[in-house]
Amino acid sequence: MLTRRHIRVKVMQAIYALHKEENHNLQRGESFLLSSMDNMYSLYISLMGLWGALQERSSQMHALSKSKFIRDENLSHTLFCENKALQLITTNEPLKEAIEAEKKLSWHTYNEYVNILYNKIVESQVYRRHSTLERSFQADKQLLIDLYMEVIAPNEELFDFLSDREITWDDDFPIINTLIVKILKGLSEGGVADFLPPLFKDKSDKDFAIELLRKAVLNDEAFHKYLVEKTPKWDADRIAELDAIMIKMGIAEFLKFPSIPVKVTLNEYVEIAKEYSTPKSSVFVNGILDTLSKDFQQEGKLKKIGRGLL
Repeated sequence: MLTRRHIRVKVMQAIYALHKEENHNLQRGESFLLSSMDNMYSLYISLMGLWGALQERSSQMHALSKSKFIRDENLSHTLFCENKALQLITTNEPLKEAIEAEKKLSWHTYNEYVNILYNKIVESQVYRRHSTLERSFQADKQLLIDLYMEVIAPNEELFDFLSDREITWDDDFPIINTLIVKILKGLSEGGVADFLPPLFKDKSDKDFAIELLRKAVLNDEAFHKYLVEKTPKWDADRIAELDAIMIKMGIAEFLKFPSIPVKVTLNEYVEIAKEYSTPKSSVFVNGILDTLSKDFQQEGKLKKIGRGLL
């Protein structure tokens, strides 16, 4: 679920938060980092729980549509509430237990957002288009995929609501959306789906997050000198704070992580800079880190293990 790039982003955010404190407290920074990563899993569970809330709303609307007082002959709510692919999600016991145990967000408490989103769904061209198709498991699955990609994920009200609930969720939302679409595409009739993927690919990824934070923070003064040496014409205060953090994290990877190839470090921070800093940051970060990597190699400070790591 958490890629190395997203781990780097979360470490960057934790260091940035530490810089905003008067007294840098590494332990608090680690707590922030761990909480931020755990919150990503909470977002995934909450969004998977949204399917059940939407299905419940669909069942309610289906019952109302059959009453003699309210009829909508042009809309079949069964397209959603009796969706076979959706039932695989909402009847999965491990997932149901995880949703019930999740404390960050309960859709029963925020039912108005469920209603707004359901109305968007049934009014969408996706829903109308699928209502003309012959029903099958594959058609039901494709409906969920199309709805998620074209209606749910792009919904600004949902995004704003989630961003207000948890400060780091706005960055996590695109990652989780990609994961959910991947899981939906993998559903098969009669198959056993794994709706609870691990937060980390393995323990080494979690260790990497903590170690990167520690090594970047504890060596901040020394790494800052490297940065200043390579920017003699720049006032240190003029360098964007996030750029400086990314460069120091890159230096940490160069000098303290022998198994990470130099090219990987360079590429990762250039891409992160493009997304999170100023328009010219990627060029600046790439230039400084590339120069430093060559200097470290020439000075014998670059101790990389394995072929092709330089």
